[in-house]
Amino acid sequence: MARIVVCGSMAYDTIMVFEDRFREHILPDKIHMLNVAFTVPRLRREFGGCAGNIAYGLKQLGSEPVIVATVGEDAQPYFDRLGALGISREGIAVLPGEYTAQAFITTDLDDNQITAFHPGAMASSHRNPVAGKMNGQWAIVAPDGLEGMIAHCAALAEAGIPFAFDPGQALPLFSGKQLLQCLEPARVCAVNDYEAQLMEVRTGLSLVALAARVEAFVVTRGALGAWVFVEGERFEVPPVRPDAVVDPTGCGDAFRAGLLHAVASGSDWIRAVRLGAVLGAIKIASRGAQNYTLRHEELARRYEETYQEDWPWQ
Repeated sequence: MARIVVCGSMAYDTIMVFEDRFREHILPDKIHMLNVAFTVPRLRREFGGCAGNIAYGLKQLGSEPVIVATVGEDAQPYFDRLGALGISREGIAVLPGEYTAQAFITTDLDDNQITAFHPGAMASSHRNPVAGKMNGQWAIVAPDGLEGMIAHCAALAEAGIPFAFDPGQALPLFSGKQLLQCLEPARVCAVNDYEAQLMEVRTGLSLVALAARVEAFVVTRGALGAWVFVEGERFEVPPVRPDAVVDPTGCGDAFRAGLLHAVASGSDWIRAVRLGAVLGAIKIASRGAQNYTLRHEELARRYEETYQEDWPWQ
């Protein structure tokens, strides 16, 4: 069983559905003095955050995730969930006087969204150093507080632990210099196609030049599959067809769980990305980031049907 250190955010997502259209209630000529209230008869609360989502996928695959994150005094429901899943909370720090990071998302009937995000304890992730929690075969530094992400990358590099760098939605916080500072000691970098372009802009380097600084550089492209840059070559990994497209929230984190589990098990980069694609396809058919179920038979079937290759894991 691979032990994998997962540095990143833990968050609550409160999702509300407004059963009408925002445009019917917002007067264009009154935007400068906006004062509206939306009644939301449907509401659900989901467990999220990149570290929580990645750990969820890793545990189902059979790896042993160790989450390194900062949460607030309201984290007990999340701790109860981790306990039920059998995921350790040993690397999680509770910060007094803080709330756990959370997003409040209101969606209308046209799928427009109004979101308020409170980073809470996540902004102080640097107060929970990864040192002392690095007894793992692999690690990932996923979106979190900027100072914490930079510190975690440096600590993992100093300890000689191979890690994945996943700037994700935190990428706009980084300068070009900071991105390279975190990228260069990493073994692999995983971003989506928009984030890849933003990295090019921020660093002034082409995608090929960025990929040359790590062993593998992965760019996910949604329904188009993924690119994998390895040893100066770009390989294309076809997508796995989902049973349904219900909710893309957490698909990237599910993908990263598959990628990490595979490389920690000794797989090459192409097969690792393929496993990530399988998990992404399964997750997108479920609502919420942590409500999908992985079954060995389904994983193997989807992998073999898509890639015409025998399932390479036990």
